Amino acid sequence: MRLPVDFYTRPDVVQIARDLLGKVLLTEFDGARTAGRITETEAYRAPDDRACHAYSNRRTARTEVMFWQGGSAYIYLCYGIHHLFNVVTAEEGVAHAVLIRAVEPLEGVDVMARRRNLSHLDWGQHSAPNTRVLQRLSVGPGALSQALGLETKWTGQSLLAADSPIWIEDDGCVISPATIASGRRIGVDYAGECAEWPWRFWLKYSPFVKKN
Repeated sequence: MRLPVDFYTRPDVVQIARDLLGKVLLTEFDGARTAGRITETEAYRAPDDRACHAYSNRRTARTEVMFWQGGSAYIYLCYGIHHLFNVVTAEEGVAHAVLIRAVEPLEGVDVMARRRNLSHLDWGQHSAPNTRVLQRLSVGPGALSQALGLETKWTGQSLLAADSPIWIEDDGCVISPATIASGRRIGVDYAGECAEWPWRFWLKYSPFVKKN
């Protein structure tokens, strides 16, 4: 079942970042369907979070989508190379978002490998790739976006519409709070004291988590 609008429009982006763990992120482009279980997230909150692109409610052509009603994709280019996928949350006019940092591949592994230029890797003697190979597909925000075909051209795409090619589902997976770890966000040292906020969340026992 696709997550409903009221999942995204809640005011607490930190809680939403935790709640997204275990949910399934799916894409379907040109008939190619891919899916991965979300294993790592980071919360960002305007106007007080210096690590947030919309800090102090800064509105630019890039950040405008962050002010939309929750349930849209915010995808930006990092270092001119990596497309990073975020989920917009909160009500319209409030710039909150959750960065999806890693997923565990569930569907479309062959498609993911081709997009990641990893089709040549030896998957061993089994019909399915081993964990080590799968980690290379979708651990890290740039890797997972490439694997799932998420690019900046899709920024602003609704995650709610029945015909949307990008969406998130609840497939009934239950995540115990005891299995969730938290810590400082990665790559935001410029944000002063905000860099220390423990707003990165991950599944403790999942191998599909970025270590740094």
